Amino acid sequence: MTATVASETGSAGPAETPLAPSRPVLAQDWRRLVRMGAVGAVAQIFIALSNMPVRLDERLVVKPILSLGYLTLLIVPFAAGHRVGHQIKREGMAVYAAGAHEVAGGAACGAVAGGGVSLLAVLLANFDLREPLVNWSPMLAELLAFGNATWFAVVIWLLIGAAVGGSGGALRVLGPSTRRAVVTMALAVGGTAVLEPLVVDLAEGMRLEALTDRLYAPRGGINWTSALGLAAASGILAVLGRGRVRQAREHVAALEGAKRTRTNLGLIALTGAALVILPLFAGKLTNELLANVGLFVLLALGLNVVVGLAGILDLGYVAFFAVGSYSAAVLTAATSPRINPEMPWLVALIVVVIITGLVGLFIGAPVIRMRGDYLAIVTLGFGEIIRLIFLSDWLSGWFGGSQGITKIPGAGIFGLTSVAGTDPRRVFYLVLAFCAIAIYVSWRLERSRLGRAWMAVREDETVAEAMGINTVNVKLLAFVVGAVLGSFSGAIFSAKVGSVFPNSFLILVSIVILVVVIFGGMGSIVGVIAGSAVLIGVLGGPKQPGLLAEFSEFKLLIYGALLIWMMLARPEGLIPSVRRSRELHQQEMAQDAWLKGQVEDDDGNGGGRAAPAT
Repeated sequence: MTATVASETGSAGPAETPLAPSRPVLAQDWRRLVRMGAVGAVAQIFIALSNMPVRLDERLVVKPILSLGYLTLLIVPFAAGHRVGHQIKREGMAVYAAGAHEVAGGAACGAVAGGGVSLLAVLLANFDLREPLVNWSPMLAELLAFGNATWFAVVIWLLIGAAVGGSGGALRVLGPSTRRAVVTMALAVGGTAVLEPLVVDLAEGMRLEALTDRLYAPRGGINWTSALGLAAASGILAVLGRGRVRQAREHVAALEGAKRTRTNLGLIALTGAALVILPLFAGKLTNELLANVGLFVLLALGLNVVVGLAGILDLGYVAFFAVGSYSAAVLTAATSPRINPEMPWLVALIVVVIITGLVGLFIGAPVIRMRGDYLAIVTLGFGEIIRLIFLSDWLSGWFGGSQGITKIPGAGIFGLTSVAGTDPRRVFYLVLAFCAIAIYVSWRLERSRLGRAWMAVREDETVAEAMGINTVNVKLLAFVVGAVLGSFSGAIFSAKVGSVFPNSFLILVSIVILVVVIFGGMGSIVGVIAGSAVLIGVLGGPKQPGLLAEFSEFKLLIYGALLIWMMLARPEGLIPSVRRSRELHQQEMAQDAWLKGQVEDDDGNGGGRAAPAT
């Protein structure tokens, strides 16, 4: 019995595959190690010169051991040391056993990456880089040297890089259960430290201030003793709960028919109940964050219909957000320049939906026959045109020009209450109600005949047209549905903020919403919600603050890095839809099926033995 043993470079040869799981040890690939370390060194130099470590150094993670500034530098050698031992796993091919070479390779790779910081310390000490590189601060040299001489910075960062890279390589040597526990411990400590404002705000609402006083230091950061206790507790829970979580997941996945539907409805009801109860115990900060996330969830759900389901790359989606905001402002505000009908908010919302749907038809009709890059460029132009129309002096009598529209009343709900930005809890409940409507509409459309037509157009428009689908009408409907969902967010936004200005609807908003959809998972409702929570809740929107206010000037840099990483490592998104994932990995699955067939043929008579486990 033989099996194919291959390295990442693709070389293969026959090797014995005994019944016992004894796998060969991989020889160190030094070229890959140096290449990965060099990439890490460049990344560390780039992060340091962006002045991120200096700006984030005041925010402590574990007091007095680690700050957020140093953590941004330590992540790179750890990731490089962990990645250098990565093996591509394919059906029908064995993998090499992890061993001491993983730790040694990770340490060497981390040392090369740390050498980038050492080189930068030498350059800062001997050359004036302030003129060509204006972003970095002179405090950077002191931070890299820990307040000591330059030679100390050179030596210490080589040692730190080797130690951190070796720990990344050692993570591959650990067994699955131990590795999961270690990762859980690190995430628990890091997440609790980074999300300190949210934890403190929730603890105050639940009257648990004594717990946060013991957990966090007076000036921020987790006390090192509390960090050890939190790590131990989370590690124990990870080990004890692993089997139960896996059994529950497998049980839910095995359900079919009515049982599966009832289980899903139960999970949805529990999630909804948690979202209803949580704001009651949360402070103003948490409710404001939830409201902002909800607004972007509405926008992302609308763009998900256009991009995720229909496959239309729309870079001007902010136009519908702007039309919804300005239409609601004109119809409800008494300070509207020319017309001020002062409609009730719910009545005005109906008119807003009609107006935005017509704008969606107006934008989509002349460009809908275009495809790919041409369509993206045209929609980008329309998005900017809409903003310039609201900004122009020509229509300033209607929309206020650069002065915008102010003193917009809150959203009146059946005359009982007024929802405005002064009460973020009410705003969140209003957003939550419209998110529920948008989620239900998106779910029903995805499973309808129209949704299947959208997905057919996304996969191959020419084939869809040959199968009898009216692609023009189908794509126009996608524009209209996306516009209507975007108008909901715009109407709530104008009532929440109390004013609208043209500079609130820059093209950057469209880009951020598109990043949210791609990061969460195109075509996946749950993925879009998760992407909004992670990106908008933690980093913040274009002008909306997130939990990590320190990253406000670096958020676009992080958005770009996340987008590049998602495209390379996980193009289907964080929580992808099954159909979209199969589309993106169809070639890989076909290759694995072919390799599995080859292994079965080698065994004789086309079957009987499964491929070696990977």
